Amino acid sequence: MKTLDILTSNLINDLFQKTNKKVSSELLKEFSNLLISARESDLTAPVIELFSRLCWLGNVMNCSPLSVGISRESLEALAAEHESTDEHNVSIGGRVGCAMPIVESAIKRVDAYLNEHKKAAPSGFELWDTMLENKKRIMNSLNMDESDWNSYSGQLQHCIDSVDDLAKIIDLPMEMEKKIRTVTKKYRMRLTPYYASLIQTGFANDPVLLQSVPTIEMLINPGDEIPPVAADHSPARLIDQFYPRVAIIKATNMCAMYCTHCLRIAHIGKKDQIYPEQAYEEAIDYIRANHRIRDVLVTGGDAFALPNKMIQNILKALDDIDHVKVKRLGTRIPVTVPQRVDSELLDILAASNDKKPLRISVQINTAQEVTPVSGEAFKNISKSVSALLNQAVLLKGVNDTRVKMWKLCETIHENYVRPYYLFNCSYRNPEFAHFRVPIEIGQDIVESMYGNISGDAIPRYIATAGGKVPLHRSNIEENKNSAPNTITLVKPWNGERVDYPDADKKLYENKTFAFLKP
Repeated sequence: MKTLDILTSNLINDLFQKTNKKVSSELLKEFSNLLISARESDLTAPVIELFSRLCWLGNVMNCSPLSVGISRESLEALAAEHESTDEHNVSIGGRVGCAMPIVESAIKRVDAYLNEHKKAAPSGFELWDTMLENKKRIMNSLNMDESDWNSYSGQLQHCIDSVDDLAKIIDLPMEMEKKIRTVTKKYRMRLTPYYASLIQTGFANDPVLLQSVPTIEMLINPGDEIPPVAADHSPARLIDQFYPRVAIIKATNMCAMYCTHCLRIAHIGKKDQIYPEQAYEEAIDYIRANHRIRDVLVTGGDAFALPNKMIQNILKALDDIDHVKVKRLGTRIPVTVPQRVDSELLDILAASNDKKPLRISVQINTAQEVTPVSGEAFKNISKSVSALLNQAVLLKGVNDTRVKMWKLCETIHENYVRPYYLFNCSYRNPEFAHFRVPIEIGQDIVESMYGNISGDAIPRYIATAGGKVPLHRSNIEENKNSAPNTITLVKPWNGERVDYPDADKKLYENKTFAFLKP
């Protein structure tokens, strides 16, 4: 007989260490049938079932195989036959004694998620019927027809940028309406009718509502304003540069929607702008003259807010620079107004991608933002570019639980988008303090994904602190000499240490924020 491996020997020895007490006739009959099936079949499944039930018999009944009339010799013969039948010579000890318990343990974790995710973090696909009802109501309130709704220009023409328009589509309490009016005197509000249709009005702090309608916290949060992001990393007009081989072109301040957590809030003025032609020329000249730059990100604002011809011209200029090897466009428009993704834009992206790799970076923060419409846009973009990546922001009330983040990452993964970054919400702007999540919670969320969802569906957790610094536990140091809640981040590319304010835990734990007021 073939020599059994240590895993199988241990499994069989463990089975026979149980007692030989009598069992019921029903169990005797069951195991007799299992033994016959295992001996007569050419498959491995009956052998696996027999050994699995014997493990149950030992663990639950404390009975050995002898209690049901099965000898050691019989099990050893079946174990040898199982291993010789298996294409990869997996032993019954490895399969039943090791692999199956691991699977059973994982099933408990995954089932807990599967039982909760549709209620705790429904996707736009699962909420689509409600969203279609919202669409009809919004179209009627804003006097839109189907051609308006299905076009980029129609969505922008009917965008909701005043509290009066907002009140037409959302039932706002008078006190909340008053506060929003106060906030919007200083900060712009704009959401497209399409994005507004994603809001589930029955939930006070709906994650889409939180991202699109500014609340009074933006005015009353304590803290000092820090200079705009990259103000100290802009070596040329329209250019930001944090790394020697990567440059950013901030091509516009325009967005289809103004997010309430926008890192570039200082760049979003009172008027949408496409900049003078010479500004773009200076930016391209800087890149052209710097042979070290190989990767260029075009962002804003929103790169897709530029006219197609401008996108085409910028991409062509970059493609004509020999040392620029890859390009990126940063956009949230496929989420906020996917009607923008038309055949002309897709052709421009595909033509540039044929010359040099073009990647699209989007920002999707909740599975609720992924609908049949945006899903189709993602699918079409993915066919035209080398990669479609998501850069989410960790936000209180939006995606700050394991279930919500797992659901987000799995949903976009299924819709042709790869989770890439998970940003810790900016500390530079006190306006966003109520959205910030403590780093240890973010670490727990990201680390919980390992072993539970696909590896390429797990984003990198980072902070922006003079570059993108990974928030691994190994490059975070305690800082006892700085302000409260401040830690030290170690930049892995140069060893530089920078102070980084973590979220205020008391503020984070305050449940009555934004639209949830006592």
